[in-house]
Amino acid sequence: MKAIYYKHLLYFKRPSGTSRGILKTKETWFLQIESNGKKGIGECGLLRGLSIDDRPDYEARLQWTCDHIDLGVDELWDALKEFPSIQFGVEMAFASLASTDPFELYPSAFTRGQAQIPINGLVWMGDQDFMAQQIKEKLEAGFNCIKMKIGAIATAKELALLAGIREQCAAAQMTLRVDANGAFSPAQALKILEALANLEIHSIEQPIGVRQWDAMKRLCSETPTPIALDEELIGIFDKTQKRELLARVRPQYIILKPSFIGGFKGSTEWITIADELGIGWWVTSALESNIGLNAITQWTYTLDVSMPQGLGTGSLYTNNFKSPLHIAQGKIGYDTNKEWQFNFK
Repeated sequence: MKAIYYKHLLYFKRPSGTSRGILKTKETWFLQIESNGKKGIGECGLLRGLSIDDRPDYEARLQWTCDHIDLGVDELWDALKEFPSIQFGVEMAFASLASTDPFELYPSAFTRGQAQIPINGLVWMGDQDFMAQQIKEKLEAGFNCIKMKIGAIATAKELALLAGIREQCAAAQMTLRVDANGAFSPAQALKILEALANLEIHSIEQPIGVRQWDAMKRLCSETPTPIALDEELIGIFDKTQKRELLARVRPQYIILKPSFIGGFKGSTEWITIADELGIGWWVTSALESNIGLNAITQWTYTLDVSMPQGLGTGSLYTNNFKSPLHIAQGKIGYDTNKEWQFNFK
């Protein structure tokens, strides 16, 4: 068995705003393994400035992984705990290699084109007109769950945008989520959570910054709007620490991004603990190319999910790989009449 890695730069169709700034490009890395003439592909979904493994030795660790690929997926996963995006790429590459079709990692009704997964439509930050235009597009596209990133423009303007959606669609017709990416202080947060509750917002992701467990615990116990932990999960590798966080803070939901939290095995650890504690969850992609998004989506389907997931980011790029993944009426599906356009090295 042999392995190589290489970098790929994705270009956004239009700059995409978060509370951390504007994204124009997205760097990603591919891990390709080969054995007996078969090839498998995995994506190491690094996100600069957010991934815990955004480190100077990242590429060196990719090379180490290639040099030690014969260790196999389980030993490599254990050895790569501080590099969750590489853990994810390793899991994906080995599953791809083992499959009859390197892009069908988890055969199911989904990959046969017989079932779809409900997803949220994502509204990126920008000025008020730009965000309003995105909302209009999502409504016209048939989404019944919209997630809006907040925390970059004036709160009053963001609340006005959400109120505008509510005027068009009642909560029974449209689920609204917001993602603050830790934009608010603990002192600000409760007032904002109360304002969101008046608009019947489903949940808010990461209202305050990470590692403020006491403040987050208070918010989760007092909030009228359910809170979902997102960035809070990043960098916690040990199962005991995972349980400690969730048992102490008691959020209403957690958000699972396999590239950030140790791939499918790491995500499954979080799910198991959350289920035991009665905490809800859903899965979200983290700006991977269609290679990574495909793996996450297929895996997510096997979890028998019902609520909308965060899997709608494949259409963001000008140079993404064409794939059978498609979105229609607020759901992601797999069109078996379409083929992958991806060239192995």
